[in-house]
Amino acid sequence: MASILAATFWAATAERAGRTAAQTLVASLALNAAGLLDVDSGRRLSLAGGAALLAVLTALVWKES
Repeated sequence: MASILAATFWAATAERAGRTAAQTLVASLALNAAGLLDVDSGRRLSLAGGAALLAVLTALVWKES
């Protein structure tokens, strides 16, 4: 099991966070297009950034347990 100091852990975590951010951004665009969510670009990016941060925090918590 790799340490949280290992480059492999951070590479995998960064990839997971990037994917999560992209998925959140696409979902917010689709919901906006469907008329179910009305947010501007700044808020969409904030949602995506928050989701990415949560992905990183989740990886750290799962690594510690």
